[in-house]
Amino acid sequence: MKGFIIKEFYHIFRDIRSMVVLFGMPVIQVLLFGFALSTEVKNAPVAIIDHSNDQVTRAITSKLFSSGFFILSDQVPGEGHIEDVFRHGKVKEVIVFESDFAAKLEKDRQAGIQVIADASDPNTANLLVSYTSAIINDYQQEYLKGMSLPVTVNTQSQMMYNPALKSVFMFVPGVITILLMLITAMMTSISIARENEMGTMEILLVSPMRPIQIIAGKVLPYVLLAFTNAVIILLLSYFVLGMPVKGNLVLLLAESLLFIVMALSLGIFISTVSNSQQMAMMLSMFALMLPTILLSGFIFPIENMPLPLQIFSNIMPPRWFIIIVKSIMIKGLGFQYIWKETLIIAGMTLFFITLSIKKFKIRLE
Repeated sequence: MKGFIIKEFYHIFRDIRSMVVLFGMPVIQVLLFGFALSTEVKNAPVAIIDHSNDQVTRAITSKLFSSGFFILSDQVPGEGHIEDVFRHGKVKEVIVFESDFAAKLEKDRQAGIQVIADASDPNTANLLVSYTSAIINDYQQEYLKGMSLPVTVNTQSQMMYNPALKSVFMFVPGVITILLMLITAMMTSISIARENEMGTMEILLVSPMRPIQIIAGKVLPYVLLAFTNAVIILLLSYFVLGMPVKGNLVLLLAESLLFIVMALSLGIFISTVSNSQQMAMMLSMFALMLPTILLSGFIFPIENMPLPLQIFSNIMPPRWFIIIVKSIMIKGLGFQYIWKETLIIAGMTLFFITLSIKKFKIRLE
Protein backbone atom coordinates (compact mmCIF):
# COMPACT_ATOMS: atom_id res chain seq x y z
CA MET A 1 0.00 0.00 0.00
CA LYS A 2 2.81 2.43 0.87
CA GLY A 3 4.55 1.93 -2.47
CA PHE A 4 1.27 2.19 -4.33
CA ILE A 5 0.35 5.47 -2.60
CA ILE A 6 3.82 6.91 -3.32
CA LYS A 7 3.43 5.90 -6.97
CA GLU A 8 0.10 7.75 -7.11
CA PHE A 9 1.73 10.89 -5.67
CA TYR A 10 4.38 10.68 -8.41
CA HIS A 11 1.61 10.43 -11.02
CA ILE A 12 0.01 13.62 -9.70
CA PHE A 13 3.12 15.75 -9.10
CA ARG A 14 4.78 15.09 -12.47
CA ASP A 15 1.62 16.07 -14.35
CA ILE A 16 1.75 19.87 -14.48
CA ARG A 17 -1.78 20.10 -15.89
CA SER A 18 -3.18 18.14 -12.95
CA MET A 19 -1.41 20.42 -10.48
CA VAL A 20 -2.77 23.52 -12.21
CA VAL A 21 -6.31 22.10 -12.14
CA LEU A 22 -5.99 20.96 -8.54
CA PHE A 23 -4.48 24.11 -7.03
CA GLY A 24 -4.58 26.91 -9.60
CA MET A 25 -8.19 26.68 -10.72
CA PRO A 26 -9.77 26.82 -7.21
CA VAL A 27 -7.76 29.92 -6.24
CA ILE A 28 -8.69 31.73 -9.45
CA GLN A 29 -12.35 30.76 -9.24
CA VAL A 30 -12.71 31.75 -5.57
CA LEU A 31 -11.31 35.19 -6.37
CA LEU A 32 -13.46 35.54 -9.50
CA PHE A 33 -16.65 34.46 -7.76
CA GLY A 34 -15.89 36.54 -4.70
CA PHE A 35 -15.17 39.79 -6.52
CA ALA A 36 -17.05 39.48 -9.83
CA LEU A 37 -20.32 37.93 -8.67
CA SER A 38 -22.11 40.40 -6.44
CA THR A 39 -25.75 41.22 -5.83
CA GLU A 40 -24.87 44.52 -4.19
CA VAL A 41 -25.43 47.82 -6.01
CA LYS A 42 -22.64 50.38 -5.99
CA ASN A 43 -22.15 53.59 -7.97
CA ALA A 44 -25.27 53.12 -10.12
CA PRO A 45 -25.77 56.15 -12.45
CA VAL A 46 -28.97 57.95 -11.40
CA ALA A 47 -30.49 61.15 -12.77
CA ILE A 48 -32.54 63.69 -10.79
CA ILE A 49 -35.33 65.83 -12.26
CA ASP A 50 -36.20 68.35 -9.57
CA HIS A 51 -39.21 70.55 -10.42
CA SER A 52 -39.16 72.08 -6.95
CA ASN A 53 -35.48 72.56 -6.09
CA ASP A 54 -36.18 73.49 -2.48
CA GLN A 55 -34.36 72.63 0.72
CA VAL A 56 -36.22 69.33 1.20
CA THR A 57 -35.56 67.94 -2.30
CA ARG A 58 -31.92 69.02 -2.06
CA ALA A 59 -31.61 67.27 1.32
CA ILE A 60 -33.13 64.05 -0.07
CA THR A 61 -30.84 64.21 -3.11
CA SER A 62 -27.81 64.72 -0.87
CA LYS A 63 -28.82 61.76 1.30
CA LEU A 64 -29.23 59.55 -1.78
CA PHE A 65 -25.80 60.28 -3.20
CA SER A 66 -23.96 60.21 0.11
CA SER A 67 -25.06 56.58 0.60
CA GLY A 68 -22.48 55.26 -1.87
CA PHE A 69 -25.06 53.33 -3.85
CA PHE A 70 -25.65 56.00 -6.50
CA ILE A 71 -23.68 58.49 -8.56
CA LEU A 72 -25.26 61.58 -10.12
CA SER A 73 -25.69 61.63 -13.89
CA ASP A 74 -26.56 64.80 -15.80
CA GLN A 75 -27.73 62.90 -18.88
CA VAL A 76 -31.43 63.79 -18.39
CA PRO A 77 -32.18 67.52 -18.85
CA GLY A 78 -35.95 66.92 -18.78
CA GLU A 79 -38.68 64.29 -18.66
CA GLY A 80 -38.84 64.12 -22.45
CA HIS A 81 -35.33 62.62 -22.54
CA ILE A 82 -35.90 59.77 -20.04
CA GLU A 83 -36.73 57.07 -22.56
CA ASP A 84 -33.83 58.08 -24.78
CA VAL A 85 -31.18 57.78 -22.05
CA PHE A 86 -32.65 54.44 -20.95
CA ARG A 87 -32.33 53.20 -24.54
CA HIS A 88 -28.62 54.11 -24.54
CA GLY A 89 -28.05 52.65 -21.07
CA LYS A 90 -26.64 55.91 -19.71
CA VAL A 91 -28.62 55.79 -16.45
CA LYS A 92 -30.18 53.02 -14.40
CA GLU A 93 -32.79 55.11 -12.59
CA VAL A 94 -34.46 58.52 -12.79
CA ILE A 95 -35.98 60.23 -9.73
CA VAL A 96 -38.55 62.97 -10.38
CA PHE A 97 -39.62 65.44 -7.65
CA GLU A 98 -42.93 67.24 -8.23
CA SER A 99 -43.34 71.01 -8.05
CA ASP A 100 -43.71 72.75 -4.66
CA PHE A 101 -42.45 69.62 -2.91
CA ALA A 102 -41.56 71.21 0.44
CA ALA A 103 -44.74 73.31 0.58
CA LYS A 104 -46.97 70.29 -0.07
CA LEU A 105 -45.10 68.22 2.47
CA GLU A 106 -45.48 70.97 5.07
CA LYS A 107 -49.14 71.67 4.33
CA ASP A 108 -50.64 68.34 3.27
CA ARG A 109 -48.09 65.99 4.90
CA GLN A 110 -47.57 64.32 1.53
CA ALA A 111 -45.67 65.01 -1.66
CA GLY A 112 -44.91 62.95 -4.75
CA ILE A 113 -41.65 61.36 -5.89
CA GLN A 114 -41.61 59.29 -9.06
CA VAL A 115 -38.94 56.61 -9.35
CA ILE A 116 -38.38 55.25 -12.87
CA ALA A 117 -35.94 52.35 -13.27
CA ASP A 118 -34.50 50.47 -16.23
CA ALA A 119 -36.01 47.00 -15.76
CA SER A 120 -34.19 45.33 -18.65
CA ASP A 121 -32.21 43.87 -15.74
CA PRO A 122 -35.06 43.20 -13.29
CA ASN A 123 -32.87 42.22 -10.33
CA THR A 124 -30.83 45.41 -10.51
CA ALA A 125 -33.98 47.50 -11.01
CA ASN A 126 -35.62 45.98 -7.92
CA LEU A 127 -32.51 46.61 -5.84
CA LEU A 128 -32.23 50.23 -7.00
CA VAL A 129 -35.89 50.95 -6.26
CA SER A 130 -35.62 49.24 -2.86
CA TYR A 131 -32.51 51.22 -1.92
CA THR A 132 -34.09 54.48 -3.09
CA SER A 133 -37.33 53.84 -1.20
CA ALA A 134 -35.43 52.91 1.98
CA ILE A 135 -33.34 56.10 1.90
CA ILE A 136 -36.37 58.30 1.19
CA ASN A 137 -38.34 56.63 4.00
CA ASP A 138 -35.43 57.16 6.35
CA TYR A 139 -35.36 60.86 5.52
CA GLN A 140 -39.15 61.05 5.88
CA GLN A 141 -38.96 59.67 9.42
CA GLU A 142 -36.32 62.25 10.32
CA TYR A 143 -38.29 65.11 8.71
CA LEU A 144 -41.61 64.20 10.33
CA LYS A 145 -40.07 63.59 13.74
CA GLY A 146 -42.05 65.46 16.37
CA MET A 147 -44.97 66.25 14.05
CA SER A 148 -48.41 64.96 15.00
CA LEU A 149 -49.92 62.58 12.48
CA PRO A 150 -53.35 60.92 12.51
CA VAL A 151 -51.79 57.44 12.48
CA THR A 152 -48.18 56.46 13.05
CA VAL A 153 -46.89 53.02 12.07
CA ASN A 154 -43.32 52.17 13.01
CA THR A 155 -41.67 49.23 11.25
CA GLN A 156 -38.36 47.90 12.52
CA SER A 157 -36.42 45.28 10.61
CA GLN A 158 -33.29 43.35 11.51
CA MET A 159 -31.08 41.20 9.29
CA MET A 160 -29.70 38.27 11.26
CA TYR A 161 -26.26 36.80 10.51
CA ASN A 162 -25.63 39.19 7.58
CA PRO A 163 -26.68 42.70 8.63
CA ALA A 164 -24.77 44.38 5.79
CA LEU A 165 -26.38 42.03 3.21
CA LYS A 166 -23.00 41.19 1.69
CA SER A 167 -23.29 38.94 -1.34
CA VAL A 168 -20.06 37.16 -0.40
CA PHE A 169 -22.02 35.45 2.40
CA MET A 170 -24.15 33.78 -0.26
CA PHE A 171 -21.50 32.94 -2.85
CA VAL A 172 -18.54 31.71 -0.81
CA PRO A 173 -20.21 28.59 0.73
CA GLY A 174 -21.50 27.61 -2.70
CA VAL A 175 -18.15 28.20 -4.37
CA ILE A 176 -16.32 26.13 -1.74
CA THR A 177 -18.79 23.29 -2.24
CA ILE A 178 -18.73 23.32 -6.02
CA LEU A 179 -14.94 23.53 -6.27
CA LEU A 180 -14.37 20.67 -3.84
CA MET A 181 -17.02 18.60 -5.59
CA LEU A 182 -16.00 19.16 -9.20
CA ILE A 183 -12.21 19.37 -8.86
CA THR A 184 -11.80 16.30 -6.65
CA ALA A 185 -14.34 14.18 -8.53
CA MET A 186 -12.85 15.17 -11.88
CA MET A 187 -9.27 14.40 -10.81
CA THR A 188 -10.07 10.98 -9.38
CA SER A 189 -12.47 10.02 -12.18
CA ILE A 190 -9.57 9.72 -14.62
CA SER A 191 -7.25 7.79 -12.27
CA ILE A 192 -8.38 4.18 -12.91
CA ALA A 193 -9.28 5.01 -16.52
CA ARG A 194 -5.69 6.25 -16.96
CA GLU A 195 -4.33 2.94 -15.68
CA ASN A 196 -6.40 1.12 -18.32
CA GLU A 197 -5.20 3.39 -21.13
CA MET A 198 -1.52 3.24 -20.11
CA GLY A 199 -1.59 -0.55 -19.73
CA THR A 200 -0.51 -0.48 -16.09
CA MET A 201 -3.78 -2.00 -14.88
CA GLU A 202 -2.31 -5.46 -15.57
CA ILE A 203 0.39 -4.82 -12.95
CA LEU A 204 -2.23 -3.78 -10.40
CA LEU A 205 -4.40 -6.83 -11.11
CA VAL A 206 -1.56 -9.34 -10.64
CA SER A 207 -0.43 -7.64 -7.44
CA PRO A 208 -1.55 -9.10 -4.08
CA MET A 209 -3.71 -6.04 -3.41
CA ARG A 210 -7.48 -6.38 -3.29
CA PRO A 211 -9.85 -3.99 -5.11
CA ILE A 212 -10.56 -2.05 -1.90
CA GLN A 213 -6.81 -1.56 -1.38
CA ILE A 214 -6.32 -0.34 -4.95
CA ILE A 215 -9.22 2.10 -4.58
CA ALA A 216 -7.97 3.28 -1.17
CA GLY A 217 -4.49 3.78 -2.61
CA LYS A 218 -6.01 5.88 -5.41
CA VAL A 219 -8.11 7.97 -3.04
CA LEU A 220 -5.68 8.70 -0.18
CA PRO A 221 -3.27 10.99 -2.09
CA TYR A 222 -6.19 13.01 -3.43
CA VAL A 223 -7.68 13.24 0.06
CA LEU A 224 -4.52 14.92 1.34
CA LEU A 225 -4.21 17.23 -1.68
CA ALA A 226 -7.91 18.13 -1.73
CA PHE A 227 -7.89 18.84 2.01
CA THR A 228 -4.92 21.17 1.48
CA ASN A 229 -6.97 22.76 -1.30
CA ALA A 230 -9.91 23.24 1.08
CA VAL A 231 -7.68 24.94 3.66
CA ILE A 232 -6.33 27.31 0.97
CA ILE A 233 -9.88 28.17 -0.15
CA LEU A 234 -10.97 28.86 3.45
CA LEU A 235 -7.93 31.08 4.05
CA LEU A 236 -8.66 33.06 0.87
CA SER A 237 -12.32 33.39 1.86
CA TYR A 238 -11.43 34.66 5.33
CA PHE A 239 -8.49 36.98 4.66
CA VAL A 240 -9.26 38.20 1.11
CA LEU A 241 -13.06 38.11 0.83
CA GLY A 242 -13.86 38.82 4.50
CA MET A 243 -15.98 35.71 5.01
CA PRO A 244 -16.33 35.05 8.77
CA VAL A 245 -15.94 31.70 10.52
CA LYS A 246 -18.24 32.08 13.52
CA GLY A 247 -18.43 28.39 14.37
CA ASN A 248 -15.92 25.72 15.32
CA LEU A 249 -13.05 25.64 12.82
CA VAL A 250 -12.17 22.02 13.66
CA LEU A 251 -15.77 20.97 12.96
CA LEU A 252 -15.70 22.85 9.65
CA LEU A 253 -12.46 21.12 8.60
CA ALA A 254 -13.83 17.71 9.67
CA GLU A 255 -17.01 18.23 7.65
CA SER A 256 -14.90 19.39 4.68
CA LEU A 257 -12.80 16.23 4.94
CA LEU A 258 -15.93 14.07 4.95
CA PHE A 259 -17.28 15.86 1.88
CA ILE A 260 -13.92 15.48 0.10
CA VAL A 261 -13.93 11.72 0.73
CA MET A 262 -17.49 11.55 -0.61
CA ALA A 263 -16.54 13.49 -3.77
CA LEU A 264 -13.46 11.32 -4.29
CA SER A 265 -15.47 8.13 -3.89
CA LEU A 266 -17.93 9.45 -6.49
CA GLY A 267 -15.02 10.20 -8.81
CA ILE A 268 -13.62 6.70 -8.32
CA PHE A 269 -17.04 5.24 -9.14
CA ILE A 270 -17.14 7.25 -12.38
CA SER A 271 -13.64 5.99 -13.13
CA THR A 272 -14.64 2.34 -12.66
CA VAL A 273 -17.49 2.62 -15.18
CA SER A 274 -15.48 4.57 -17.79
CA ASN A 275 -13.38 2.96 -20.48
CA SER A 276 -11.21 6.01 -21.20
CA GLN A 277 -9.98 9.20 -19.58
CA GLN A 278 -12.00 11.24 -22.05
CA MET A 279 -15.22 9.45 -21.13
CA ALA A 280 -14.46 9.84 -17.41
CA MET A 281 -13.79 13.54 -17.87
CA MET A 282 -17.02 14.04 -19.83
CA LEU A 283 -19.06 12.23 -17.18
CA SER A 284 -17.53 14.15 -14.29
CA MET A 285 -17.82 17.52 -16.03
CA PHE A 286 -21.25 17.39 -17.62
CA ALA A 287 -23.05 14.91 -15.38
CA LEU A 288 -21.94 16.72 -12.22
CA MET A 289 -21.41 20.37 -13.10
CA LEU A 290 -24.89 21.52 -14.15
CA PRO A 291 -26.84 19.53 -11.49
CA THR A 292 -24.37 20.69 -8.83
CA ILE A 293 -24.73 24.36 -9.75
CA LEU A 294 -28.47 24.39 -10.47
CA LEU A 295 -29.90 21.94 -7.90
CA SER A 296 -27.71 22.56 -4.85
CA GLY A 297 -29.35 25.84 -3.80
CA PHE A 298 -26.13 27.72 -4.58
CA ILE A 299 -27.74 30.20 -6.99
CA PHE A 300 -31.45 29.37 -7.09
CA PRO A 301 -33.56 28.67 -3.96
CA ILE A 302 -34.68 25.06 -3.91
CA GLU A 303 -38.08 26.10 -2.51
CA ASN A 304 -38.83 27.97 -5.75
CA MET A 305 -38.22 24.92 -7.96
CA PRO A 306 -40.93 22.56 -9.23
CA LEU A 307 -41.67 19.68 -6.88
CA PRO A 308 -39.93 16.98 -9.01
CA LEU A 309 -36.71 19.01 -9.00
CA GLN A 310 -37.01 19.61 -5.25
CA ILE A 311 -37.23 15.84 -4.73
CA PHE A 312 -34.33 15.19 -7.12
CA SER A 313 -32.15 17.78 -5.33
CA ASN A 314 -32.20 15.56 -2.22
CA ILE A 315 -29.74 13.16 -3.88
CA MET A 316 -27.30 15.99 -4.67
CA PRO A 317 -24.48 15.94 -2.06
CA PRO A 318 -23.61 19.65 -2.53
CA ARG A 319 -27.06 20.65 -1.29
CA TRP A 320 -26.35 19.23 2.16
CA PHE A 321 -22.75 20.47 2.36
CA ILE A 322 -23.81 24.05 1.54
CA ILE A 323 -26.20 23.89 4.51
CA ILE A 324 -23.34 22.65 6.71
CA VAL A 325 -20.90 25.36 5.58
CA LYS A 326 -23.45 28.16 6.05
CA SER A 327 -24.47 26.83 9.47
CA ILE A 328 -20.88 26.73 10.74
CA MET A 329 -19.34 29.76 9.03
CA ILE A 330 -22.22 32.24 9.10
CA LYS A 331 -24.52 31.11 11.91
CA GLY A 332 -21.88 29.66 14.22
CA LEU A 333 -23.89 26.48 14.90
CA GLY A 334 -22.57 23.25 16.36
CA PHE A 335 -22.83 19.60 15.37
CA GLN A 336 -26.21 19.18 17.07
CA TYR A 337 -27.76 21.34 14.34
CA ILE A 338 -26.10 19.66 11.33
CA TRP A 339 -26.00 15.99 12.33
CA LYS A 340 -28.71 15.06 9.82
CA GLU A 341 -26.82 16.57 6.87
CA THR A 342 -23.60 14.94 8.11
CA LEU A 343 -25.25 11.50 8.22
CA ILE A 344 -26.61 11.97 4.70
CA ILE A 345 -23.15 12.77 3.31
CA ALA A 346 -21.60 9.88 5.26
CA GLY A 347 -24.25 7.52 3.85
CA MET A 348 -23.55 8.72 0.32
CA THR A 349 -19.82 8.16 0.88
CA LEU A 350 -20.37 4.53 1.92
CA PHE A 351 -22.76 4.04 -1.00
CA PHE A 352 -20.27 5.25 -3.64
CA ILE A 353 -17.36 3.34 -2.10
CA THR A 354 -19.40 0.12 -2.11
CA LEU A 355 -20.44 0.68 -5.73
CA SER A 356 -16.84 1.38 -6.74
CA ILE A 357 -15.61 -1.85 -5.17
CA LYS A 358 -18.36 -3.86 -6.84
CA LYS A 359 -17.86 -2.25 -10.25
CA PHE A 360 -14.07 -2.60 -10.14
CA LYS A 361 -13.08 -5.06 -12.86
CA ILE A 362 -10.56 -7.69 -11.76
CA ARG A 363 -10.30 -9.04 -15.32
CA LEU A 364 -9.05 -7.24 -18.41
CA GLU A 365 -11.49 -7.12 -21.30
